[in-house]
Amino acid sequence: MLHVTSAEYLEGYRVRVEFNNGEFGIADFSNSLDGSIFQPLRDPAYFHSFQLEGHTLAWANGADFAPEYILGLLQRVNSAEQIDPSKPTSMVF
Repeated sequence: MLHVTSAEYLEGYRVRVEFNNGEFGIADFSNSLDGSIFQPLRDPAYFHSFQLEGHTLAWANGADFAPEYILGLLQRVNSAEQIDPSKPTSMVF
């Protein structure tokens, strides 16, 4: 089962994510915020408030994205840009 193991907010609607299958990179959600459940996420401050919940990114209003969907958004980065779990802004599931 695919799941997000760590996520770090970058800016705007971009999140650096890592998956349990070893994939990692930057997901840009800017074109993924359609529909009423995602309306609050259009505010970058609210978007930044995500938590790792149920193996994916989730927000207090009930919005979330399937890990497979996030993987499809992924822009791969080199290993030097991989998530540093020691950073205080990183969230590890």
